[in-house]
Amino acid sequence: MTESDSLPDCLIIFTRYPQPGKTKTRLIPALGAEGAAELHRRMADYTVQQARALREVRSLWLQVHFVDGTTEQLKSWLGKEIDYQPQAAGDLGDRLIIAFQQAFRHSVRAVIGIGTDCPTLTTALLDHAFQTLQTHDLVLGPAADGGYYLIGLQKPTPELFQTIAWSTDQVLSQTLTIARQLGLSVSLLPILSDVDRPEDLENWNNANVSLPTLQTQDPH
Repeated sequence: MTESDSLPDCLIIFTRYPQPGKTKTRLIPALGAEGAAELHRRMADYTVQQARALREVRSLWLQVHFVDGTTEQLKSWLGKEIDYQPQAAGDLGDRLIIAFQQAFRHSVRAVIGIGTDCPTLTTALLDHAFQTLQTHDLVLGPAADGGYYLIGLQKPTPELFQTIAWSTDQVLSQTLTIARQLGLSVSLLPILSDVDRPEDLENWNNANVSLPTLQTQDPH
């Protein structure tokens, strides 16, 4: 066993406190402000559940980087044993750079960042992503919309988060282009679907058959 084998991995979950009117705003026309916030709460609960299960099979430092709410509100909602940190200022790229750099300042083997929008991201897939980072510089989970639902690194690589057209279908392709330019070894996970727009709601209802489904509002 090498020294790095004894180091923990770090999983960073990016989310926000579920405040109606400020959460999942693109879903408000279909679900209403309360319904969109409730969907976000359920998806975050699911994601944290998968992360907790991951700690049963590997040494894991679990962080939640949040927007809105307070640390105490997040602890009351998701549990006290998680490391909570407010998200940094700037666009998504800035926030990812800072989050990964802060994590790598500690003794960790690899760092993975995820959101809470992917209802088919499982403990097994997270474990596979960390295993892949033992032999690859970069692991990406491609999203069906052209973005990615997961990014993992062996070392800080801020270039991957710069000059990216965030919230477009070019995010994954631009990231892969930068990775090639940097000479990084890359592994791609299966393509999964996020839940961002009304047409994505079936992804949640189909993936979580044991949970109550969310009903869209009657526009009339």
